[in-house]
Amino acid sequence: MSPAADAVTRTARRSTRFAAWVRAWRAGLVPFDEVAGEIAADEEHLVADAPGTWTDVPLPQGLPMFAKVHPDDIRLVLPAPGDPRGLPGPGALTGAALLAGEAVMTPEFGVVPEVRRHTSGSGVEFETVLWRVFPVGQFRPVFQLGAAEAEAELTAALGEATARLTRLDVAQWKPELAGALQALRRPESTATLPPGFDPRARRLFARASVLDQVLALAETNAPGGAINGYEAQQRDAALRPLMSACRQALVAACNSPLHP
Repeated sequence: MSPAADAVTRTARRSTRFAAWVRAWRAGLVPFDEVAGEIAADEEHLVADAPGTWTDVPLPQGLPMFAKVHPDDIRLVLPAPGDPRGLPGPGALTGAALLAGEAVMTPEFGVVPEVRRHTSGSGVEFETVLWRVFPVGQFRPVFQLGAAEAEAELTAALGEATARLTRLDVAQWKPELAGALQALRRPESTATLPPGFDPRARRLFARASVLDQVLALAETNAPGGAINGYEAQQRDAALRPLMSACRQALVAACNSPLHP
């Protein structure tokens, strides 16, 4: 796999881990002391506008705002243009979540990640992740697919997209994508959920996480103009239903019922 493809397949939506681990903590399945580290991994994560704070605080100091929230009321939301499911009406929270493409919602507030890129005095580039807290004006619970239904839709969408991309000869004008797609054929995956999620949710999350990262690569145009406007339109048409099914799968997995 090329360096560019490898970089994409190691980058996941941060809200998936946030929602899953905070839910597991609130269900009493993991200790609080582990949650921030599991969410942030090797990144620096801060929280802005958390209740009772006056400045940006480290993630462990922001997580207590979830202390009184039932795990079933903590929901992953992965909106897209034209699909704001799970978000309240127009406002700052909805705008930020649509821009980021992700959020973690509760009946009282939502948090949205914002990636900030910095350059040190010595020229080293690094990132910090800022989770901004927004109040919820009107909570709107929405129907979502269960893990079984989401898995079936993902399988069907993947089959159709693969057939269409094969006809488009995607490997010729996007060799990086062809390399990244090999990840879908591997039985193992490093994408995992915390304790409390059943085997179906785990399997769905692992599969959808890899696919979501591959799709992020597929959205980028090949360098040097190797893809023309018509090919880009055909690629997008082939991938759009798969992207929607992938988002539904991640949401279904992370929001699935927890078990002791």
